[in-house]
Amino acid sequence: MLIGATSEGKKELVGFTDGARESAHDWRSLLLDLKRRYLEGSPELAIADGALGFWKAAGEIWPKTREQRCWVHKTANVLAKLPKAQQPKAKRALQEIWMAETKIAAVAAFDAFIESYELKYAKAAQCLAKDRDVLLVFYDFPAEHWKHLRTTNPIESTFATGASPHHSPKRLPLQQDRACHGLQAGRSGATRLAPPRRWQPVAKSNPRCEIC
Repeated sequence: MLIGATSEGKKELVGFTDGARESAHDWRSLLLDLKRRYLEGSPELAIADGALGFWKAAGEIWPKTREQRCWVHKTANVLAKLPKAQQPKAKRALQEIWMAETKIAAVAAFDAFIESYELKYAKAAQCLAKDRDVLLVFYDFPAEHWKHLRTTNPIESTFATGASPHHSPKRLPLQQDRACHGLQAGRSGATRLAPPRRWQPVAKSNPRCEIC
């Protein structure tokens, strides 16, 4: 699934297909279909988790598009490499990175996390360090968009809840995971993006696909 947004901040589905999540072939087919239908240019930014299939296909179809890795998934991956007793403190330290008010402050918090954990918990530190550049890309975009660009929450929230006529809505594991790590938990899929101070479309050739 690919989600974009109008210049007014309304989220819109721009591409969808069934297929293997990690399959570069399936992602390539979806991106090519999107390109044939209306997206002639390349988005300035793509946000996803570490799924190699998507990034391989995106690199071929949109070689100039910048990468932003999802902080929800990265937080979960880093915490999974730490003892449970260390996870609350580490979670707060990770939040200090992606919640920093400037990129300079985020880099300082990033370095502090690595320094604190690399000796005793090398795997956790390495898990974070290897994606340093692509985790901080969102800071190069307008600040009003940061909360939307640093995670894949608009897509995840589409699948995160379910309800039947006879039962109240229940959280699924993915939403529970997101709530645990404090990243936009429970946000509605209908939530609008923050209006920019000055419109800067991400997909220049298509004003209806501002954020991808």
